[in-house]
Amino acid sequence: MPNTESCKKRLRQDIKRNQNNNFVKKTLKTLTKKLRSNDIELSERTAMISNFYSKIDKAAKVGVIHKKTASRKKSRIMAALNKEKKQHVEK
Repeated sequence: MPNTESCKKRLRQDIKRNQNNNFVKKTLKTLTKKLRSNDIELSERTAMISNFYSKIDKAAKVGVIHKKTASRKKSRIMAALNKEKKQHVEK
């Protein structure tokens, strides 16, 4: 346990930031699963893209995730959706 006041405050801040960061990460994970699932219509998932992009960009900006991780996730989601759109059109 911390002894000084500044260490105690740092511990409180770390706990609070950790909770916030975990919430953001779980939100991103949930959005990713929704975008990849086949339960939701393709048009609805396409509409969810802007929400996903804004959340992932903000997480990268704040430092919850690395900016290259955000870029990779956006790229992979878009590639998966484009692949599905292409298959949907071919049917």
